[in-house]
Amino acid sequence: MIKTKEDLKYYLEQDRLNLKKAGKKPKKYDIVWIYEIVLRKTEYYNNKEKKSLLDKIMLRHYKKKHRKMTYTYTTSIPINVCGPGLSIAHLGTIYVNSKSQIGKNLRIQSGVTVGGAAGKDGLPILGDNVYLGAGSKVIGPVKIASNVAIGANAVVAKNIEEDGTTWGGVPAKKISNNNSWAYIAEEVLVNERSGKDEK
Repeated sequence: MIKTKEDLKYYLEQDRLNLKKAGKKPKKYDIVWIYEIVLRKTEYYNNKEKKSLLDKIMLRHYKKKHRKMTYTYTTSIPINVCGPGLSIAHLGTIYVNSKSQIGKNLRIQSGVTVGGAAGKDGLPILGDNVYLGAGSKVIGPVKIASNVAIGANAVVAKNIEEDGTTWGGVPAKKISNNNSWAYIAEEVLVNERSGKDEK
């Protein structure tokens, strides 16, 4: 969670790396990157414990901007849900419930839903380095292990406990032992790879 300027800088940098952006600032046409920056700055000003008058004005500004971009691009990713390294492939018809919990380095395609199921308590919890393919759905109180790839249009309604696997279909079933790393930027995977090599 972003609470300090240092946290904000770290999240912004990890997001930039996983988006595979070379520059330090987005161009006008970098709408995805701009959306993520607005999201992170909204988190920062929202989570700051001691808010000055300027902080309150900035929070109001970024909340309004985040809300406007959410409606304009039909992409609803609430604050304080995704860890650092968020990578949105394309804006459009993305819905993430505000009570979901998502680890670092999420790669999410368009048409994805991460939300609740009617009549069931609880919401999805996703590990680190998860890839959600276009049109995939993660529904209800399910947990997805780290380094998991969910294929296009798959529907996940049960826990995926096996780290480093690929799932597809309706309902989602394991289709291979391939992990999600092909979809995650090399720069943000350095620690994961060195950790695996040591084991």
